[in-house]
Amino acid sequence: MQGLKDMYRRVLKDDFPEVIRIEMGTEVLLFKKKVWQIYDQDEGSYVERGLRYGENPDQKAALYELVGGNLKLGDVRFFDPERGLVSKIKEEDMVQAGKHPGKINLTDIDNALNILKFLDGRPACAIMKHNNPSGVAYGRTGKEAFERAFFCDRIAAFGGCVVFTVPFDVEMAEAMSPYYFEVLCAPDFEEEGLRLLKKWKNLRIFKIGEISRLRDYRYLRTVDFESLMDGGLIVQESQPFRIRGREDLKLAEAEYKGRRYMIQREPTEAEMADMLFGWYVEAGVSSNSVLFVKDGATLAIGTGEQDRVGVVDMTIFKAKRKFMDVEVFRRHGVSFYEFKREVESGKRDRKELEEIEAMAEGKKGGLEGSVLVSDGFFPFRDGVDVAAREAGISAIIQPGGSERDYEVIEACNEYGISMVFTGQRLFKH
Repeated sequence: MQGLKDMYRRVLKDDFPEVIRIEMGTEVLLFKKKVWQIYDQDEGSYVERGLRYGENPDQKAALYELVGGNLKLGDVRFFDPERGLVSKIKEEDMVQAGKHPGKINLTDIDNALNILKFLDGRPACAIMKHNNPSGVAYGRTGKEAFERAFFCDRIAAFGGCVVFTVPFDVEMAEAMSPYYFEVLCAPDFEEEGLRLLKKWKNLRIFKIGEISRLRDYRYLRTVDFESLMDGGLIVQESQPFRIRGREDLKLAEAEYKGRRYMIQREPTEAEMADMLFGWYVEAGVSSNSVLFVKDGATLAIGTGEQDRVGVVDMTIFKAKRKFMDVEVFRRHGVSFYEFKREVESGKRDRKELEEIEAMAEGKKGGLEGSVLVSDGFFPFRDGVDVAAREAGISAIIQPGGSERDYEVIEACNEYGISMVFTGQRLFKH
């Protein structure tokens, strides 16, 4: 078990072919393997490299760029070689190669862009970890967007991937430089900002100029391939994203045993804006998931749970923990867990710990007045009850379509919560 850390420094030479040709009926797609001439810090020279490795250091992997052909199935046109983003990255786009990229570094950028393509109207930032956002936010500036996204979940953001919709400047660099990240991506960079971050030698910095026109990618479609353990494939179209504006949202209503149930309170303008923001972020979150948003920023993100009320409960718990962590960090510059350990050992005042814990409960983890976003319908009212009592939410956006929609609507009306249906589920597995 010697040299465990060395496994993360290794570079695996893959055995995948230089070219992949896929025939789908009469359509032909041609993909070319990506390799780059990268400066290797250990070698002290430029070397040819493909992906460092796959999801784990013992998995070989390769990146392919579509270089020829396109695909049309039915009335939908899919692939187009002219629309490359992550797969089109060239040596000159690697502003700093750092420990040159592996699979997860690039898929983190890709999923961030999948979210940010809906948020390109003003400065926005997505911080990704394990292909899920730890925080996403708008800001008046890139710096403010980063800080709001970062403090959604400061702990999860450690070692994450930070992607911006606006050029990277000195203020953004000053905000980021105290913290460790693995990947940074933006449409352009100021030299002075780069200088501040290059102290992190392993940081991978990518320039993707096409981020400046991400809006063009909003409703483009792809084909997903899922490989089964027996070698078979499941192929599916990417989701046709139907929620393009508030006119596509419907005030929740349902019918049960001949009676009509309607939401009594329409959402405010602020709630409606957060509903749309949250729905766009939800498109990049692994299911079964919910998130809480307010004023164009995520407050808490819960992913991958098997039941709806469970993920609501877990995300509220998480929000309260993160709330305490931010409070402790701003006061003392340490994590909540470190602070609590020092209290237990007598190094810090227990009364301050109790005060912070009471504050988190009293302020409901900062979730009061937020919008709850759910990628699937609520099968029972329990999720609404928990979110109303424990988080103090003011509105919900969800697909609708449950047999018990009437029950969920009744619960919302009891608490004065507004709710809209999207009529579209956002599962992502």
